[in-house]
Amino acid sequence: MRRQPSWIKIGLLAGDLLITNFAFIASYFIRFRLFPVWKGVPPFSQYLRFLPLISIILPLIFLYQGLYKPRRERTKIADIFGIAIGVIASVVIMLGLLLYYRIYYQYQPEVAPRYEISQLVLAIFLVLDIPLLYLFRRAVRHHLEEAWRKGLYLQRVVIAGAGDLGRALADRILVHDELGLKVIGFLDDDPKKQATSYHNIPVLGELAKFSQLVKKHQIDKLYVALPLRAHEKTLTLIKEAYKEGIDVYLIPDLLEFIALKAEMEELGGLPVINLCSIPLGGWKSLIKRAMDIVIAIFGLIIMLVLLPLIAIAIKIDSEGPVFYKQKRMGLDGRVFTLYKFRSMYKDAERETGPVWAKENDPRCTRVGRFLRRYSLDELPQFYNVLKGDMSVVGPRPERPEFVTDFKERIPQYMLRHKVKSGITGWAQVNGWRGNTSLKKRIEHDIYYIENWSLSFDLKIIWLTFLHLFRHRNAY
Repeated sequence: MRRQPSWIKIGLLAGDLLITNFAFIASYFIRFRLFPVWKGVPPFSQYLRFLPLISIILPLIFLYQGLYKPRRERTKIADIFGIAIGVIASVVIMLGLLLYYRIYYQYQPEVAPRYEISQLVLAIFLVLDIPLLYLFRRAVRHHLEEAWRKGLYLQRVVIAGAGDLGRALADRILVHDELGLKVIGFLDDDPKKQATSYHNIPVLGELAKFSQLVKKHQIDKLYVALPLRAHEKTLTLIKEAYKEGIDVYLIPDLLEFIALKAEMEELGGLPVINLCSIPLGGWKSLIKRAMDIVIAIFGLIIMLVLLPLIAIAIKIDSEGPVFYKQKRMGLDGRVFTLYKFRSMYKDAERETGPVWAKENDPRCTRVGRFLRRYSLDELPQFYNVLKGDMSVVGPRPERPEFVTDFKERIPQYMLRHKVKSGITGWAQVNGWRGNTSLKKRIEHDIYYIENWSLSFDLKIIWLTFLHLFRHRNAY
């Protein structure tokens, strides 16, 4: 019962089948009772023939996706996308089988059983089944988390290593009680750590006592958090754990090297640890790019509406072009041309060279100050977004001359170039804009990169509009 109750898997399977069958049947009645019908209503029995098919395909796909292994660290986003992909794939496979069936019987339709399905029925089915399955699984997850918090079905954990790494792991387990893990104790060979405890978690003894502790405390998992120099001891522990049938999790002693999230990858079957993994990749980057294109088109439409007024104001106020081009550094340190409405006098940096903007900057024109205060000078950057040089949300791009200086002074500065630069960002909506603390800006940029999600982007966009593109540090 501590490991993973079989009734959870059975309950998930039963719930998936009941909800999916209900959604399919409901889709039939919604389609042919609430929507206009021109060719007559097909018999309900014709649609009942599809139920066994969808009842087999969907669980197999969910099983392949690992959705019947309710991993304790699984996120809501992973759930909704996993369910959506599974249901859509089931419908696609069913349509593929239906097409094969039609081709097979195309020359003898008189002997073929009638298998036809309305596309609108399938569309309604998708709209019903995906959210219902998600709500059902979240309800199951909520029940399990409540049970874990009450001490039910807990998995008993021992941590090998009572140093900084082992304690950092214990801290995370204690904070996330929804994971259903209980730390029984530490193992460590350091004599100074014997008979001590950390947050009421005792050091149970030396590493050699592991096999005895497994039986005594009914251990389910071993987390190895030993320093790199203890390689031989780590191998010995892993062998002992395998003999006892215990799940082993290795925590690499790489905290001092990890700048972003670390992730296990595979290179020709060889496990490799990526120390600079970011959540923005694969299909997620495609979703972000699609959102960028849509928003960029709207942004350019707004710019075209305001362009005559802004262009006339700039021309009347000072000599020079309407648009201003400047080299900036973006994704992977690549330099691109950034476009803005000109807000400074022509050749403002001829004598000084690249200089950081400051409050009441004498290089700014009167119109330029107005444009900067309301961030209207940034509108042409939607063209950069459309081109793919930038994103709507991301760390603000800097000039190569400044980057050369910053990366020498700030060790983690170049990590912000792991994603595309943005028109707005987490640092900007939190007030770290213009001539403010560079360290704080980097902290916010790295936080954004580590915690990226589509909802996070939408939140930043909303906060940007909420501030009405105006901030006290915009100059």
